Amino acid sequence: MPFSNLGLSAPILRAIDALGYSTPTPIQNQAIPVILSGKDLIATAQTGTGKTAAFVLPILELFNKERTLRGKRIRALILTPTRELAVQVTNNVAQYSQHLNLSSMAVYGGVDTDAQKQRLIAGVDILVATPGRLLDLAHQRALHFDELEILVLDEADRMVDMGFLGDINKIIERLPPTRQNLLFSATVTDDVLAISDSFANSKMGELAEEITISPHSTAAPSIKQWLITVDKDTKSALLSHLIKEQEWDQALIFIEKKHAAAKLVDQLAKRDIKADAIHGDKSQAMREQILADFKSGKLKYLVATGVAARGIDIGSLSRVVNYDLPFKPEEYIHRIGRTGRAGATGEAISFVAMGDFKNLCAIESRLDHIIDRKEIEGFPVRKVVPVSILNYVRKSKPPVPKSAASKSSAHKSNTPKSTSSKISGSKPNNKTTRQKPNDKTGKKPENNSGERSEDRVNKNIWGR
Repeated sequence: MPFSNLGLSAPILRAIDALGYSTPTPIQNQAIPVILSGKDLIATAQTGTGKTAAFVLPILELFNKERTLRGKRIRALILTPTRELAVQVTNNVAQYSQHLNLSSMAVYGGVDTDAQKQRLIAGVDILVATPGRLLDLAHQRALHFDELEILVLDEADRMVDMGFLGDINKIIERLPPTRQNLLFSATVTDDVLAISDSFANSKMGELAEEITISPHSTAAPSIKQWLITVDKDTKSALLSHLIKEQEWDQALIFIEKKHAAAKLVDQLAKRDIKADAIHGDKSQAMREQILADFKSGKLKYLVATGVAARGIDIGSLSRVVNYDLPFKPEEYIHRIGRTGRAGATGEAISFVAMGDFKNLCAIESRLDHIIDRKEIEGFPVRKVVPVSILNYVRKSKPPVPKSAASKSSAHKSNTPKSTSSKISGSKPNNKTTRQKPNDKTGKKPENNSGERSEDRVNKNIWGR
């Protein structure tokens, strides 16, 4: 189905065509009609599947009409977890709205507030913001929310991981109750389920639509994943070897600590490899310049802490390197999702040291498959990482003796329970509608596991 069949007007279609997009992705195909209908939406899809366009395009269509905007007012608020993502989303809004008479801007920390306050005076149709800076501006009465029509919570799982739930509560307390709520998330965690369960009835008395495009916490199949076991003191030498021997054109290298990022850049420089790093200690202007150089290809190797995990959107990024293996499986998926975007192929390489064994087991369990192992000549390992638990279960499980087979029939099956998404029901790529509360008790009915939905809810932050 082409974009023209989704109810978008000619100016928006012209902008999409100029960007080289002809066919909507699955999340765009399903989400755009729902948003245009005015319903609340909870959408879950992998990183790199086009989630930003899935909510920006219908918002532009809904706002594509004459309306006088009062000073210091906004019509749509898009909350993002990081400054880099706020900039990226704002750039997307500008690209898609180039033939429309709509205004947009981003507000985030790390820069002076005066310029942001000045631009808000005339009012803005679409505001992209990080929670902290938005609250600062609201406290200074630089903007008002009484004319807000649409709220978007982008990368909801990352919001929760970064501890923004309290700020989100404070922001929502200021918003008008009659608005359209849109929640987009790359993965389904218990905290995201708590937020999504707190969606209240929409303006028309209906419950939020739910769309899940991919199974729970999976990586795009277009990404080739492999790992190397390595001793910690040989990591930088191994990375330099791979860059030179395999002639890598570009790589985004994730590392855990800020001081380690600077050290790695120096180590690469000693081997005639020019790299740069972005992390929380660098100014916003420096980070934006480094990202611009990386996106343009001027900078080939970028070392980044988790701050950039979701703020980089480069359609042709060849590979991602987990120099340090992340602690959470969800973070692993976010990181490697920087490559292999929108159907393109990509490569994800992970360096695994002895202390990473537990993290590796958790990641492979979440992926539901073993990551390919490779050995690099000239880099022997002093401390061998054990084979993962998942490998033992799947490949090394001994056959059941005949004498024990009859006894085992009296026990329950050891077949693992389904890991399908809790949000959308039993099948991915499907739209569902939440069950309505019991009219008498006000409580939601029990789900299939016997657990009541409200037992998973921290607080209703989406008040109507």
